Amino acid sequence: MACGHEEEHALAAQRAARNMPAEEDVARVAEIFKSISEPSRLKILFALRHGEMCVYHIVEAVGGTQSAVSHQLRILKAAGIVKARRDGQTIAYSLADEHVVAVLELACTHLHCKI
Repeated sequence: MACGHEEEHALAAQRAARNMPAEEDVARVAEIFKSISEPSRLKILFALRHGEMCVYHIVEAVGGTQSAVSHQLRILKAAGIVKARRDGQTIAYSLADEHVVAVLELACTHLHCKI
C-alpha cells in the first residue's frame, strides 16, 4: 500500500535498521525499564537522587514497610540501578550512576512536555 512518501520513508527505515541496537542490548534496556516501572521502586529512585540513604531513611522518605522497601532495593540492585555500600552494620544505598538521575529528570520533563 502506497503512503505517498515511499522514498523518504524507505530511507528512514534503512537508517533506523542500520542504527538499531543489538538484540541483547534492546532486551537489557527493556529489563531496565521494567525494573524502574513499578511505582514503589520509582519512588525509591526519586528519593535516592538526593543522596545516599539507609533502608530506614528510605522507608521514611517513601512510606511503606522496611521489608517491602528492602525487597524493592534488591530488585533495583540486581538490575544495576542502585548500589549498596556497607557501613558497619548498616547498608547505605545510592543510585548506580548519574545516568539514572538523567533518566528520571528526562521522564519528568517529558511528563510536562506540550508538543
